Amino acid sequence: MARLRDPKSGCPWDVAQTFKTIAPYTIEEAYEVAEAIETADMAALKEELGDLLLQVVFHARMAEEADAFGFEDIAEAIADKMVRRHPHVFGEASTGSTEAQTAAWEEQKAGERQAKGAASALDGVGLGLPALSRAAKLQRRAARVGFDWETIAPIFDKLDEEIAELRQALNEGSARIEEEIGDLLFTVTNLARHLATDPEQALRGACRKFERRFRAVEARMTAAGKKLGAASLDEMEAAWQQTKADTKLR
Repeated sequence: MARLRDPKSGCPWDVAQTFKTIAPYTIEEAYEVAEAIETADMAALKEELGDLLLQVVFHARMAEEADAFGFEDIAEAIADKMVRRHPHVFGEASTGSTEAQTAAWEEQKAGERQAKGAASALDGVGLGLPALSRAAKLQRRAARVGFDWETIAPIFDKLDEEIAELRQALNEGSARIEEEIGDLLFTVTNLARHLATDPEQALRGACRKFERRFRAVEARMTAAGKKLGAASLDEMEAAWQQTKADTKLR
Protein backbone atom coordinates (compact mmCIF):
# COMPACT_ATOMS: atom_id res chain seq x y z
CA MET A 1 0.00 0.00 0.00
CA ALA A 2 2.93 2.32 0.67
CA ARG A 3 4.09 1.75 -2.92
CA LEU A 4 0.58 2.18 -4.30
CA ARG A 5 0.30 5.48 -2.43
CA ASP A 6 3.73 6.78 -3.45
CA PRO A 7 3.13 10.23 -5.04
CA LYS A 8 5.87 9.70 -7.64
CA SER A 9 5.73 6.02 -8.61
CA GLY A 10 2.43 4.83 -7.20
CA CYS A 11 -1.00 4.28 -8.74
CA PRO A 12 -2.70 7.60 -9.55
CA TRP A 13 -6.08 6.27 -8.38
CA ASP A 14 -4.76 5.06 -5.02
CA VAL A 15 -2.80 8.28 -4.49
CA ALA A 16 -5.93 10.37 -5.10
CA GLN A 17 -8.04 8.60 -2.46
CA THR A 18 -9.00 10.00 0.96
CA PHE A 19 -10.70 8.55 4.03
CA LYS A 20 -14.05 9.79 2.74
CA THR A 21 -13.66 8.37 -0.77
CA ILE A 22 -12.54 4.97 0.54
CA ALA A 23 -15.25 4.69 3.24
CA PRO A 24 -17.99 3.49 0.82
CA TYR A 25 -15.70 0.70 -0.40
CA THR A 26 -15.04 -0.33 3.20
CA ILE A 27 -18.77 -0.64 3.84
CA GLU A 28 -19.30 -2.53 0.59
CA GLU A 29 -16.55 -5.03 1.42
CA ALA A 30 -18.08 -5.66 4.86
CA TYR A 31 -21.39 -6.50 3.21
CA GLU A 32 -19.65 -8.85 0.78
CA VAL A 33 -18.11 -10.64 3.76
CA ALA A 34 -21.60 -11.01 5.23
CA GLU A 35 -22.92 -12.35 1.92
CA ALA A 36 -20.16 -14.99 1.73
CA ILE A 37 -21.07 -16.08 5.26
CA GLU A 38 -24.79 -16.24 4.45
CA THR A 39 -24.11 -18.44 1.41
CA ALA A 40 -21.60 -20.59 3.34
CA ASP A 41 -19.04 -20.01 0.59
CA MET A 42 -15.69 -20.43 2.34
CA ALA A 43 -13.62 -19.69 -0.77
CA ALA A 44 -15.50 -16.44 -1.24
CA LEU A 45 -15.20 -15.68 2.48
CA LYS A 46 -11.42 -15.99 2.30
CA GLU A 47 -11.31 -13.62 -0.65
CA GLU A 48 -13.76 -11.12 0.84
CA LEU A 49 -11.94 -11.05 4.19
CA GLY A 50 -8.79 -10.21 2.24
CA ASP A 51 -10.61 -7.39 0.49
CA LEU A 52 -11.87 -6.10 3.84
CA LEU A 53 -8.39 -6.32 5.34
CA LEU A 54 -7.09 -4.28 2.42
CA GLN A 55 -9.52 -1.54 3.40
CA VAL A 56 -8.06 -1.47 6.93
CA VAL A 57 -4.55 -1.32 5.46
CA PHE A 58 -5.61 1.50 3.14
CA HIS A 59 -7.00 3.60 5.99
CA ALA A 60 -4.00 2.82 8.16
CA ARG A 61 -1.59 3.92 5.45
CA MET A 62 -3.41 7.24 4.92
CA ALA A 63 -3.38 7.83 8.69
CA GLU A 64 0.34 7.04 8.80
CA GLU A 65 0.98 9.56 6.04
CA ALA A 66 -0.81 12.14 8.19
CA ASP A 67 1.34 11.18 11.22
CA ALA A 68 -1.82 10.15 13.07
CA PHE A 69 -1.36 6.39 13.62
CA GLY A 70 -0.33 3.23 11.79
CA PHE A 71 -1.42 -0.36 11.37
CA GLU A 72 0.45 -1.51 14.47
CA ASP A 73 -1.36 1.14 16.52
CA ILE A 74 -4.71 -0.19 15.27
CA ALA A 75 -3.81 -3.76 16.22
CA GLU A 76 -2.50 -2.70 19.62
CA ALA A 77 -5.59 -0.59 20.36
CA ILE A 78 -8.03 -3.40 19.62
CA ALA A 79 -5.94 -5.89 21.58
CA ASP A 80 -5.94 -3.55 24.59
CA LYS A 81 -9.70 -3.10 24.26
CA MET A 82 -10.35 -6.84 24.17
CA VAL A 83 -8.23 -7.35 27.30
CA ARG A 84 -10.00 -4.48 29.06
CA ARG A 85 -13.46 -5.78 28.15
CA HIS A 86 -12.72 -9.38 29.15
CA PRO A 87 -11.54 -9.17 32.78
CA HIS A 88 -13.06 -12.63 33.34
CA VAL A 89 -10.51 -14.02 30.84
CA PHE A 90 -7.46 -11.78 31.28
CA GLY A 91 -8.02 -10.75 34.89
CA GLU A 92 -9.47 -11.99 38.16
CA ALA A 93 -13.14 -11.21 37.50
CA SER A 94 -15.67 -14.02 37.32
CA THR A 95 -18.73 -14.13 35.05
CA GLY A 96 -21.25 -16.90 35.54
CA SER A 97 -23.23 -16.90 32.30
CA THR A 98 -23.43 -15.54 28.78
CA GLU A 99 -26.13 -13.09 29.89
CA ALA A 100 -24.02 -11.84 32.79
CA GLN A 101 -21.01 -11.47 30.52
CA THR A 102 -23.05 -9.49 27.99
CA ALA A 103 -24.31 -7.18 30.75
CA ALA A 104 -20.77 -6.67 32.00
CA TRP A 105 -19.60 -5.98 28.44
CA GLU A 106 -22.27 -3.33 27.93
CA GLU A 107 -21.50 -1.76 31.30
CA GLN A 108 -17.82 -1.58 30.35
CA LYS A 109 -18.67 0.05 27.02
CA ALA A 110 -20.96 2.55 28.73
CA GLY A 111 -18.15 3.46 31.11
CA GLU A 112 -15.79 3.99 28.19
CA ARG A 113 -18.32 6.28 26.49
CA GLN A 114 -18.75 8.31 29.66
CA ALA A 115 -14.99 8.62 30.00
CA LYS A 116 -14.97 10.12 26.49
CA GLY A 117 -17.54 12.70 27.54
CA ALA A 118 -20.78 11.06 26.39
CA ALA A 119 -23.78 12.99 27.69
CA SER A 120 -26.57 10.78 26.35
CA ALA A 121 -27.32 7.06 26.43
CA LEU A 122 -27.53 7.33 22.63
CA ASP A 123 -24.07 8.82 22.12
CA GLY A 124 -21.81 6.69 19.96
CA VAL A 125 -24.50 5.03 17.84
CA GLY A 126 -22.92 5.37 14.41
CA LEU A 127 -24.59 7.52 11.78
CA GLY A 128 -23.14 5.29 9.07
CA LEU A 129 -25.02 2.17 10.16
CA PRO A 130 -27.78 0.82 7.90
CA ALA A 131 -31.02 2.46 9.01
CA LEU A 132 -32.64 -0.72 10.38
CA SER A 133 -29.51 -1.63 12.35
CA ARG A 134 -29.20 1.90 13.68
CA ALA A 135 -32.86 1.93 14.72
CA ALA A 136 -32.43 -1.33 16.62
CA LYS A 137 -29.27 -0.08 18.31
CA LEU A 138 -30.89 3.21 19.35
CA GLN A 139 -33.79 1.24 20.80
CA ARG A 140 -31.48 -1.11 22.71
CA ARG A 141 -29.63 1.84 24.20
CA ALA A 142 -32.89 3.47 25.30
CA ALA A 143 -34.11 0.15 26.72
CA ARG A 144 -31.04 -0.14 28.94
CA VAL A 145 -32.12 2.95 30.86
CA GLY A 146 -35.72 1.72 31.13
CA PHE A 147 -37.31 3.42 28.11
CA ASP A 148 -38.99 0.36 26.62
CA TRP A 149 -42.21 -1.62 26.53
CA GLU A 150 -42.27 -4.61 28.86
CA THR A 151 -44.34 -6.76 26.47
CA ILE A 152 -44.95 -6.91 22.74
CA ALA A 153 -48.73 -6.25 22.92
CA PRO A 154 -48.34 -2.42 23.00
CA ILE A 155 -46.03 -2.64 19.99
CA PHE A 156 -48.80 -4.20 17.90
CA ASP A 157 -51.05 -1.35 19.05
CA LYS A 158 -48.36 1.09 17.97
CA LEU A 159 -48.15 -0.63 14.58
CA ASP A 160 -51.90 -0.17 14.10
CA GLU A 161 -51.52 3.49 15.09
CA GLU A 162 -48.67 4.09 12.64
CA ILE A 163 -50.53 2.36 9.79
CA ALA A 164 -53.59 4.54 10.50
CA GLU A 165 -51.43 7.68 10.45
CA LEU A 166 -49.87 6.61 7.16
CA ARG A 167 -53.32 6.01 5.66
CA GLN A 168 -54.38 9.46 6.81
CA ALA A 169 -51.28 11.06 5.29
CA LEU A 170 -51.99 9.28 2.00
CA ASN A 171 -55.62 10.39 1.98
CA GLU A 172 -54.59 13.98 2.63
CA GLY A 173 -51.78 13.93 0.07
CA SER A 174 -49.62 15.00 2.97
CA ALA A 175 -45.92 15.78 2.85
CA ARG A 176 -45.66 13.58 5.95
CA ILE A 177 -45.82 10.33 3.96
CA GLU A 178 -42.07 9.71 4.18
CA GLU A 179 -42.08 10.53 7.88
CA GLU A 180 -44.98 8.17 8.55
CA ILE A 181 -43.32 5.35 6.62
CA GLY A 182 -40.21 5.94 8.72
CA ASP A 183 -42.26 5.74 11.92
CA LEU A 184 -43.81 2.48 10.72
CA LEU A 185 -40.41 0.96 9.92
CA PHE A 186 -39.07 2.11 13.29
CA THR A 187 -41.97 0.37 15.05
CA VAL A 188 -41.47 -2.82 13.04
CA THR A 189 -37.82 -2.71 14.09
CA ASN A 190 -38.94 -2.42 17.72
CA LEU A 191 -41.14 -5.49 17.31
CA ALA A 192 -38.25 -7.42 15.76
CA ARG A 193 -35.99 -6.45 18.65
CA HIS A 194 -38.52 -7.66 21.21
CA LEU A 195 -38.76 -10.94 19.32
CA ALA A 196 -34.95 -11.31 19.41
CA THR A 197 -34.79 -10.95 15.63
CA ASP A 198 -32.24 -8.81 13.80
CA PRO A 199 -34.37 -6.61 11.50
CA GLU A 200 -31.51 -6.10 9.07
CA GLN A 201 -31.01 -9.85 8.68
CA ALA A 202 -34.75 -10.43 8.51
CA LEU A 203 -35.11 -7.96 5.63
CA ARG A 204 -32.06 -9.38 3.87
CA GLY A 205 -33.68 -12.80 4.13
CA ALA A 206 -36.92 -11.43 2.71
CA CYS A 207 -34.97 -9.90 -0.18
CA ARG A 208 -33.28 -13.23 -0.91
CA LYS A 209 -36.65 -15.00 -0.84
CA PHE A 210 -38.23 -12.43 -3.17
CA GLU A 211 -35.31 -12.66 -5.58
CA ARG A 212 -35.44 -16.45 -5.58
CA ARG A 213 -39.19 -16.53 -6.23
CA PHE A 214 -39.12 -13.75 -8.84
CA ARG A 215 -36.42 -15.57 -10.77
CA ALA A 216 -38.60 -18.68 -10.66
CA VAL A 217 -41.52 -16.64 -12.03
CA GLU A 218 -39.29 -15.43 -14.85
CA ALA A 219 -38.34 -19.03 -15.61
CA ARG A 220 -42.00 -20.11 -15.65
CA MET A 221 -42.96 -17.35 -18.03
CA THR A 222 -40.04 -18.15 -20.32
CA ALA A 223 -40.98 -21.85 -20.31
CA ALA A 224 -44.51 -20.83 -21.29
CA GLY A 225 -43.13 -18.82 -24.18
CA LYS A 226 -44.05 -15.46 -22.68
CA LYS A 227 -41.96 -12.41 -21.93
CA LEU A 228 -42.39 -11.12 -18.40
CA GLY A 229 -43.08 -7.57 -19.50
CA ALA A 230 -45.75 -8.71 -21.92
CA ALA A 231 -47.57 -10.97 -19.45
CA SER A 232 -50.61 -9.75 -17.56
CA LEU A 233 -50.48 -9.14 -13.83
CA ASP A 234 -52.90 -12.05 -13.34
CA GLU A 235 -50.56 -14.38 -15.22
CA MET A 236 -47.56 -13.26 -13.20
CA GLU A 237 -49.52 -13.55 -9.95
CA ALA A 238 -50.55 -17.11 -10.87
CA ALA A 239 -46.91 -18.00 -11.55
CA TRP A 240 -45.93 -16.37 -8.24
CA GLN A 241 -48.50 -18.36 -6.28
CA GLN A 242 -47.44 -21.60 -7.98
CA THR A 243 -43.82 -20.84 -7.10
CA LYS A 244 -44.81 -20.29 -3.47
CA ALA A 245 -46.76 -23.57 -3.44
CA ASP A 246 -43.82 -25.48 -4.94
CA THR A 247 -41.51 -23.99 -2.36
CA LYS A 248 -43.75 -25.11 0.50
CA LEU A 249 -43.85 -28.66 -0.90
CA ARG A 250 -40.08 -28.97 -0.81
